[in-house]
Amino acid sequence: MTSPPRPITVRKFAAMKAAGQKITMATAYDYTMAGILDATGIEGILVGDTLSMVVQGHDNTLPCTLEQMIYHTEMVGRAVRHALLVADMPFLSYQLGVSKAIENAGRILKETRCQAVKLEQAPEQLEVTRALVSAGIPVMAHFGLRPQSIHQIGGYRVQRDRDRLQADAKAAEGAGAFSILLECIPAAVAAEITAAVSVPTIGIGAGAGCDGQVLVFHDLLGIPTSNVPRHAKVYAEVGKTITEAVTRYRDEVRAGVFPGPEHSFE
Repeated sequence: MTSPPRPITVRKFAAMKAAGQKITMATAYDYTMAGILDATGIEGILVGDTLSMVVQGHDNTLPCTLEQMIYHTEMVGRAVRHALLVADMPFLSYQLGVSKAIENAGRILKETRCQAVKLEQAPEQLEVTRALVSAGIPVMAHFGLRPQSIHQIGGYRVQRDRDRLQADAKAAEGAGAFSILLECIPAAVAAEITAAVSVPTIGIGAGAGCDGQVLVFHDLLGIPTSNVPRHAKVYAEVGKTITEAVTRYRDEVRAGVFPGPEHSFE
């Protein structure tokens, strides 16, 4: 009998970078989708604050609350047996001081089954990263396009400050981050950062030179059927399939075709 694969840990992420093995991640927001993702053997599942947009219908990630992140991460965690489960720290859950950040990150780990948190990293968050790591909470640092700061950086734009990005990544590594997520930065810059740090880099819109990649589950599957960002690739048109299936169901009910005898009881 084949034994089940061992759960992925932050140490496994580091070992994969050292071995030159690519890391695969995707987002999940509920039990069913998380189970499907985990069964594929991908190494990481991120419960992103993108749930504010793709699940709740907001224009950005700012409305997402700590309670909502805990709620979604807890249900995702029930399905995950293999992948490293990482949860986003939402807006204002870590910007109000080290003590509050540790309290909030600790709640996420205590009340869900996740093993690490991700936070959008600016220089002022280095102390928070260092404190979380010292408290035993693994941190994935997020650089480049930081959606929680869209009003400050002027919207969803590619971030091109090479020197700043490199310095920030090195500083996050020094603060103890186990991994670095690079979002919407030039591919050449991401490759340079990947070579300069010893921790794994995970890219989204950062080119193929990163140690791994992450995609939003809905973008990967073509849900919805439009407005897929340039950095994403649609691997299946599930949104179109769902629309066609529900339309057939509607038409068959209206025509009296469904339910048929095979769907009824004597």
